[in-house]
Amino acid sequence: MRWGMLINLEKCVGCNSCAVKCEQEHFLPPGVLWGRLLFSETGVYPRATKHVYPVLCNHCKEAKCVDACPTRATQRREDGIVWIDSNKCVGCRYCLVACPFQVRTYYSKELEYYPGQGLTEFEKLGKKLYPHQIGTVLKCNFCMERIDAGMALGLKPGIDREATPACVNICPAKARYFGDLDDPDSEISILIRKWRAVQFHPEYGTDTSIYYVMG
Repeated sequence: MRWGMLINLEKCVGCNSCAVKCEQEHFLPPGVLWGRLLFSETGVYPRATKHVYPVLCNHCKEAKCVDACPTRATQRREDGIVWIDSNKCVGCRYCLVACPFQVRTYYSKELEYYPGQGLTEFEKLGKKLYPHQIGTVLKCNFCMERIDAGMALGLKPGIDREATPACVNICPAKARYFGDLDDPDSEISILIRKWRAVQFHPEYGTDTSIYYVMG
């Protein structure tokens, strides 16, 4: 089993719902985004075209960040999810440099969403439910808590919303799909073949778990 995600750029409308939901789901501190959108344009007015590229941790099969981590804080699970054990992370940032996709963030100091006005209720709740340690590196974890909790209840990620990453659930354009890449009969595997989806920068040799249908 290897969890993966398919993003159809022909459907993505660049609404940022995925980034906002991720921020809400994991109580991310100010300035930290686990998923974000990159925008570019081609052509010349009045025939210019905007392009949207959602990016997040690629949960690579050959993860360079795992190899670079001296404390084994960055680990790759049997199901392909690459995650960070904050209790082992010493903030050396070797993984941040090693990641060719630059989708990691070093959490250097605590910031308030509204400086000088105290913590919001959202921030207070986050400190209880999803505390982030200062001096560590943060990144997308494929909502592994949702996946693990859902599977413990017999739910199927990619099919049951409770066991599927939040960014997939929230997408209003239904541009994201999640499932088992090792199962040739799974929906995501079928769609990758049907739509001839591609990996981001395959020349890096990391064998990413995120696939894109190019718009």
